[in-house]
Amino acid sequence: MDPVLLSRIQFGLNAGFHFIFPPLTFGITFIILILETIYLIKNSEIAKAASSFMIKILGLIFTMGVATGIVLEFSFGTNWAAYSRVVGDIFGAPLAAEGVFSFFMESVFLGILVFGRSRVSKRVFWLSSFLVFFASHLSGLWIIIANSWMQTPAGYALEGGRAMLIDFFAAAFNPSTVVRYVHVVLAAWITGSLMTAGICSWYIMKSRHVLTARLLFSVAAALFFASVLLQLGSGHGHAVQVAKLQPEKIAAFEALWKTQQGAPISLFGIPDERNQETLFEISIPKLLSILIHMNPDAEVKGFDAFRQEDRPPVLLPYLSYHVMIGLGFMFAGMALLGICLALCKQLFAAKWYHRILLCISPLPLLANEGGWIAAEVGRQPWAVYKVLRTAEAASSSVPAWQILFTIIMFSIIYALIFGVFLKILLGIIKRGPEGTQGSY
Repeated sequence: MDPVLLSRIQFGLNAGFHFIFPPLTFGITFIILILETIYLIKNSEIAKAASSFMIKILGLIFTMGVATGIVLEFSFGTNWAAYSRVVGDIFGAPLAAEGVFSFFMESVFLGILVFGRSRVSKRVFWLSSFLVFFASHLSGLWIIIANSWMQTPAGYALEGGRAMLIDFFAAAFNPSTVVRYVHVVLAAWITGSLMTAGICSWYIMKSRHVLTARLLFSVAAALFFASVLLQLGSGHGHAVQVAKLQPEKIAAFEALWKTQQGAPISLFGIPDERNQETLFEISIPKLLSILIHMNPDAEVKGFDAFRQEDRPPVLLPYLSYHVMIGLGFMFAGMALLGICLALCKQLFAAKWYHRILLCISPLPLLANEGGWIAAEVGRQPWAVYKVLRTAEAASSSVPAWQILFTIIMFSIIYALIFGVFLKILLGIIKRGPEGTQGSY
């Protein structure tokens, strides 16, 4: 058993489970802020009831995010001690800032949302909803800063085998920070809004909590439609950035084995790394060159342009990337269809549309995981791109059997925790919003 591979699997398990919850938090805090704004301006009891309902769900999701995030923090000092010694002076700064400047703010004001409705004024409650929204997104920014530095490191110097911070702003706003943050935030808004729309669709089909469900659906659907359409541009921009700064990664995403002028984009296939070919491939000629360089004859580097030891694996990044892209276009189709139904004033009457929304409401979580896997596995063999290899970042003193044991234990514990989470969440949904009498 390879301790490095097992450490990667363990960290991937922990991070993948944790990554279920932050995107939901982003989207739901935005929806709550919109509802509280409606309540503040219009004194709408329906908006108040809808917001209170979503606050219950947010409290549950936030608790899960905190519990699973703590495990990740400890991982850097256990299985990745060598990583912490080499780049901890840089990587630790945004993680510490996330706790000091974001987590505590979010925790305090979420407490007001959960327990303070009758204890503070409407304006203070609205301000609390804004600060929870702001703090959650600020928290995400610090995490993206840390991860983006691993992808495109900047603002550092190697001294005595350690990466030392020499320019905070260059490190924080490295070449991939902004485009990746926008991409992640839009994905999170899609995740939270589609889950909310799916819940409301169930109420609408069952004719339960109709007034609240309609208002909440309207807010969630509007956020979903806007975020999906904006994500088309954001995703393209992010892909161009990856192609220019991490060409090995885009070669893995597209299973581009040879450097080509007028490179095609791969729509479907099964990469065969041993024989350097893609089985059953369906591709569009020259489209990859067009999308990256706006030139149908531009050259795109393939795997033959890189040393064997610097090439990432292909199968997993290729499949996860294409899952993300495929789901993204499906969401875009659903958004355009929803806009058409809204313009025809058939959005609430089209029960078939609500059935589809309910069925696909968990799929943004799969798209998020696919994007994360593609980004992280596609960066291999580097823990920090062109600075520190993954094999050199792992702890040398932790035996393989202990890592394997923790993987098994984490899997069992996470399965139990997720089961409890689903039971509580479904209980909240089954009870539904309270105080639904009144008008918009």
